[in-house]
Amino acid sequence: MIKKLRIGIFSDTYPPEVNGVATVSELLYNVFTSHGHEVFVITTGEYIKGEKYVREGNIIRICAKEFKHMYNYKKAPLYRSSVSKLIKSLNLDLIHVQTEFGVCIFGRILAKVNHIPIVYTYHTMYEDYTYYVTKGIRVFDSIAKRLVADFSVYLTEKATEFTTTSTKTKDVLRKYGATKFINVIPNGIDLSLFTNTDLNEVEKLRKELNLDGKFIFLILGRLAKEKSNDIVLKNISALAKEIDRDKVKLLIVGDGPDKENLENIAKEEGIEDITMFIGKVPHEMVSVYYHLADMFLSASTSETQGLTFIEAMASETLVLAKRDECLLEVIIPNKTGYFFDTQDEFIKIVKMIMSYDAEELKRIKKEASELITEKYSAEKFYESMLHVYLRAVRKFW
Repeated sequence: MIKKLRIGIFSDTYPPEVNGVATVSELLYNVFTSHGHEVFVITTGEYIKGEKYVREGNIIRICAKEFKHMYNYKKAPLYRSSVSKLIKSLNLDLIHVQTEFGVCIFGRILAKVNHIPIVYTYHTMYEDYTYYVTKGIRVFDSIAKRLVADFSVYLTEKATEFTTTSTKTKDVLRKYGATKFINVIPNGIDLSLFTNTDLNEVEKLRKELNLDGKFIFLILGRLAKEKSNDIVLKNISALAKEIDRDKVKLLIVGDGPDKENLENIAKEEGIEDITMFIGKVPHEMVSVYYHLADMFLSASTSETQGLTFIEAMASETLVLAKRDECLLEVIIPNKTGYFFDTQDEFIKIVKMIMSYDAEELKRIKKEASELITEKYSAEKFYESMLHVYLRAVRKFW
């Protein structure tokens, strides 16, 4: 008989925010609750004058102010006595921290004070984000990357159990100097949203955007420098010189600090007419855009797992990505997806795929969807994470 746990998930981000950490935090809540465990989420919420926190059932939102210049990041206080008393009353068996700052520093403090085991998941390759602070000045960037490495090792060593999402990230942490045992557990995804999309909505959107007869490329997600979307735009520009450009369209779904730069690149590259900046869309519309597209494109090498690639494949959308170690665990080259290293390879692969007949395309998309939905199921994620949770709890018995 498996012990039913009382779990506290601490995260600086949670739905309705749309990002990988928010999504996986919600999945942990849902899948462990469905198996009979008592799960509480401690996260950030809107700032309300005079209020310390807002409780919505088992979701506890610490009131926090937004930092507009940091992509609306909500910075919660490192300690709130009223929330501390509430958390203590929950008699948690373990605390799982999903991020590194704000709410999760608070979670680490509570774990230590109340002698509760702590599980930590390393989601983000912070060395790819240091330029936000250093502005690309090489000497400062080098120092910042070293600090990131040391900080990452410190956080891993302080956890009772530690997980990360890919072998790539594990190898980076070993390079940093981490010695603690690392559980490699790919984030599970509730793929039902992507496999059960209303195709009538897809066709409705196709007509609204006047995309009938077009081969549709898609970029979807946060528009930030580390995502290297500029490479994709320049590759599309080069491709447009070799094909009938009237038959293609690039949709860019999402928002972020690099949006203006990407708009300027589209103008400079002469692809304004075949590029549509859609902006942010509601979460339930994400799968509709995946299904609308013929090919999902990415040149990012800053991913730790690549949730958008998995979502696209589950939606039976072909994936073309810049070769990256973490994606080798997601994409089987030339079978469930495609990699490129150079612009010439990008163009060659796209032209090849555009030449396939409908049956061949359908076969590739279906096989990719079936493989990915099996590998990243919510149930498999639950079983792997439960094993880690129970091991952490046993260390405190």
